[in-house]
Amino acid sequence: MDKTFNIYCDESCHLENDHKKFMFLGSVSCAYPQVERHSKRIDELKKEHHFYAEIKWTKVSHSKLRFYLDLVDYFFDTDLKFRILGVEKSKINNDVFSQTYDDFYYKMYYRLLHYNINPFYNYNVYLDIKDTLSACKVRKLREILNTKLGVFRNVQNIRSHEALLMQLADFLMGAISYNINDDAHKNIAKMQIIEKIKRRSEMPDLGRTNYNNKLNLFFIELK
Repeated sequence: MDKTFNIYCDESCHLENDHKKFMFLGSVSCAYPQVERHSKRIDELKKEHHFYAEIKWTKVSHSKLRFYLDLVDYFFDTDLKFRILGVEKSKINNDVFSQTYDDFYYKMYYRLLHYNINPFYNYNVYLDIKDTLSACKVRKLREILNTKLGVFRNVQNIRSHEALLMQLADFLMGAISYNINDDAHKNIAKMQIIEKIKRRSEMPDLGRTNYNNKLNLFFIELK
């Protein structure tokens, strides 16, 4: 039987005029047979810490810091993988390529998801529902992804509360984005989480490209 992987995607600071320096697209990938096991274990971790809310970077607080630190450990102790693609928005020049900002957005998603794709495997891609245009974006993305390889058998929107691995993608991407986009770091709990990610990944600089298979950061150099 062909191997199948689920890829849960999220976005941060991706709007054209949100005054953030970098836009990010991120994804957590998991072998399909392991999705239920990981989801169950993360749910158990939440219960151990009496954490009943949705996992979101924007909701990180000192009162639940222990849970989030344990979640970082869980990620690094398992076969889950995270990839994030970052782009410095001031260097985006759509006029040169006769493209719209949306065109650029889809190109970046293509770059995010075609990394390390095995043509003999199948992939299910899930994106968080952001707005009323989400369905149109999914149809367009499915078309683009399968232009060369027909391995993306399912590309669809889901709501983040429906998938704990989607929430994990939001959490990890939020940490990377906060580390770079928020110059005046004030949230002590968030900074402790970022420091733990640095230690566990053995990467003191989370603002540059690496070739780590576990926590892969790729910053596109636009010309």
